[in-house]
Amino acid sequence: MPLLYAIIGGGIGSGLRYLMTDWTHKQTAGVFPWGTLWVNLIGSCLIGILWELSERVSIAPDLRVFVLVGILGGFTTFSSYALETINLFRAGETGYAFINIITTNVLGLVLVVAGVILSKELLSFMLK
Repeated sequence: MPLLYAIIGGGIGSGLRYLMTDWTHKQTAGVFPWGTLWVNLIGSCLIGILWELSERVSIAPDLRVFVLVGILGGFTTFSSYALETINLFRAGETGYAFINIITTNVLGLVLVVAGVILSKELLSFMLK
């Protein structure tokens, strides 16, 4: 059953990723993959928040798989990120490629930590 939840959640996450990257692409111009960057940063923050919550609050294992593995696994786009970065290198856009690598990785990690801290603060406030 967990596999089914991961598959369904992954479809939802992938659909959300598509909608967000498509919308972002329509709003911006140029070769930089803004949509993928935003999806990865938002997904990084959300996974930090939800992981910390799931560690501290009883959440059914199937729901955890559905959300963390399925939805967020489908939503975050590191495979797309890798492909787009390689394509930037191939297109001779070395500067954009390195900006994408540094921004996605550094801010992604920072936002996971921020999500964990935010989650701890939220739980502390709610449990008072």
